[in-house]
Amino acid sequence: MYFIVVKFQTKPDYTAQFMDLVTPFTEATRKEPGNLWFDWSRSVEDPSEFVLVEAFLDDDAAGKHVNSEHFKAGLEAMRPALVATPKIISRKVEGDSWGEMGELQIG
Repeated sequence: MYFIVVKFQTKPDYTAQFMDLVTPFTEATRKEPGNLWFDWSRSVEDPSEFVLVEAFLDDDAAGKHVNSEHFKAGLEAMRPALVATPKIISRKVEGDSWGEMGELQIG
């Protein structure tokens, strides 16, 4: 399994509409072969920070995701809303279930 966590810091003017901006990207990614999990949450500490958690079956599925047309379109849609380049934390996990992941510290 390939597990990825990404933090997105949005500009204040875009925070309220950020989820609308990423909806097409989210829906397309959830339909990809090899996508196990793809969901957003909002930071409790900073309301302008969004966290994306995604899991793919393997390296190939993750690679196809980042090379897809909807990935490129999603980046373009997000770019004006972001303060800086998103922080990416990724971890390859040996196994095929969430229990195999153990604890992942995000920082």
